[in-house]
Amino acid sequence: MKVRFAPSPTGPFHIGGARSALFNYLLARKEQGTFLLRVEDTDQARSTRESEENIKAALKWLGMDWDEGVDVGGEAGPYRQTERLDIYEKVTQQLLESGHAYECYCSQEELDAVREEQLGRGETPKYNGHCHHLTEEQKAAYKAEGRKPTIRLRVPLHETVAFDDMVRGHVSFESNGIGDFVIVKSDGIPVYNYAVVVDDHTMGISHVIRAEEHLSNTPRQIVIYKALGWDVPTFGHISLIMGKDGKKMSKRHGATSVEQYRELGYLPEAIVNFLALLGWAPEGEEELFTKEELCQKFSMDRVAKNPAVFDIDKLNYINFNYMKQLTPEALYELCLPHLVKAGYASESPSAEEQAWLTMLCTCVKDHISYGAQIVDEVGMFFQDDILEDAEHAEEIATVKAEESYPTVIGAFKEKIEAMDEITPDAVKAAIKAIMKETGLKGKFVFMPIRIATTGQMHGPDLNYIITLFGKEKVLRRLG
Repeated sequence: MKVRFAPSPTGPFHIGGARSALFNYLLARKEQGTFLLRVEDTDQARSTRESEENIKAALKWLGMDWDEGVDVGGEAGPYRQTERLDIYEKVTQQLLESGHAYECYCSQEELDAVREEQLGRGETPKYNGHCHHLTEEQKAAYKAEGRKPTIRLRVPLHETVAFDDMVRGHVSFESNGIGDFVIVKSDGIPVYNYAVVVDDHTMGISHVIRAEEHLSNTPRQIVIYKALGWDVPTFGHISLIMGKDGKKMSKRHGATSVEQYRELGYLPEAIVNFLALLGWAPEGEEELFTKEELCQKFSMDRVAKNPAVFDIDKLNYINFNYMKQLTPEALYELCLPHLVKAGYASESPSAEEQAWLTMLCTCVKDHISYGAQIVDEVGMFFQDDILEDAEHAEEIATVKAEESYPTVIGAFKEKIEAMDEITPDAVKAAIKAIMKETGLKGKFVFMPIRIATTGQMHGPDLNYIITLFGKEKVLRRLG
């Protein structure tokens, strides 16, 4: 088995492209096959090397290494379409000589006029075959006018173009609805449907797994394969990714590129896990898989035809579970850029600041699903004034009105004053001692201290909060 991922480097690497790459990668690893990366850069107006680098960096970040292709090399190179023009030219010459392709001198204005006529008659627009059988004299006349020809494929009439799709089952199209289509533009650059066939064949691709939007391209590509006498690969068209509103995934649904999720502080392992579940259903109820487990379990027969729904809550749930497994140091590294951006951390923290920030990250880790969320959770650690939780004002007032409230606060203040160094363990011991001394149950000690120091009814571990605040700030808040 040999599969490929062949992106066009025309902008940020979309999450849908990453899902297509992943399905190819997982299948190749499952079947001990080859995963190839090539770049489809014939759209010269929009393709950039910057986008190509972005795609490669994203794939590497997600842990998808390729066995053949750009950067890696291989026997079927080069692996950028703009570097393969001589290969396409040879194949085009072969098609022209065999009569399966011909030169077309129709101008865009003439083609548009025909299209309007066909639409006016209620017909599906297709090429009318004007240049189907030009004589050498007619070609010479067009050339004398300065016209540069495109190359069209001669599509056979009254045939059924059929294939068995790995996801969609048996699919068929009528060749009469295709029309003779352009395979090489007048500037000599091959169109997508043509270049992709030549690339897939010469690179030995056995299975083509790609997005559903390419399904309508498949009959044209099969016609090209047959015109050249080449074996047709096995196709698999995976469903589109939709937002929760049932519309195609777009910017209105949030971040759409891999780079955006990386910058937000998501973990690559979580993104891979989540993307695998976009259209593929594992056996059983388990949803958390390592990349190695996905490579073992993945199969195309469990890929659904229905659109996949991009559920950000599910991604956050998966990422939260992966973040729980991080060491304190790794969590700090993930959150640091966001703390720096918010002005909560130095760009190059000292050892002392790093230790404090590491504890801060550990303190709030059960309250964040991805790195950037830490900024919303740590504001109180950088404020001098207590901002009381207005939503729970009545409950806070009730706690403060309890008879034992001043007793607990006074006892806790004494314990803090007596401490040489405040640590989570020391705070924990102090609270236990107050419970023992006063005979009060847990929440009647915890809640007054939390409210007096933070102004909140709920939040991270109180032992860490007190430690992070430090002696001076705690005593000031206890009054």
